[in-house]
Amino acid sequence: MEKWVYFFEEGSEAKRSLLGGKGAGLAEMTKLGLPVPPGFTITTDACKAFLASGGRYLEGLWEQILDHVKQIENRTGKHFGDASNPLLVSVRSGAPVSMPGMMDTVLNLGLNDVVLEGFSKLTGDRRFVLDAYRRLLTMFGDVVMKVDRKKFDEVLEEEKKRRGIARDSDLPAEALEEVVARKRGFSGPKWVEISLKTRWSSSS
Repeated sequence: MEKWVYFFEEGSEAKRSLLGGKGAGLAEMTKLGLPVPPGFTITTDACKAFLASGGRYLEGLWEQILDHVKQIENRTGKHFGDASNPLLVSVRSGAPVSMPGMMDTVLNLGLNDVVLEGFSKLTGDRRFVLDAYRRLLTMFGDVVMKVDRKKFDEVLEEEKKRRGIARDSDLPAEALEEVVARKRGFSGPKWVEISLKTRWSSSS
């Protein structure tokens, strides 16, 4: 079966065309012993094959992703969707050549309504978790759900204006509760369905 997924330590600069610039860079930093969190790269070949197939999911890809997530859970002791000790991940696109400003990113994947409550207790900082969640909702809505990003940005600006606040960082937790509630509504039932699948990696 085709190998579509590589742990960072399996890569190298020599595999830049296969892993993209970010993937190759993370591989090299991992090999140098720098404190890179465990992660993996889905190959450029997987992207090409996906596009060539008309957007059909590739044989074995999902199983390889699940296996790699489970191994990251084992390494970190954290679990995707576990409210008491959640694993949060960043998903970043890349290419063999640098394309500043062109690549999509989704941060804080793993946050949802259930994890929000547990993570707030774990960190003791609900505002911090709400701020991470509203960023996830914006990026997920824009990149994955294809909702106009302006709608998400307008919610934040309207809340700041309503409270007479100039900077995002000055919004209190209760204001971010409102922002999150409104942003969550843009993706409708689909987001609710996705957000409630809290243990997909461990239970699959």
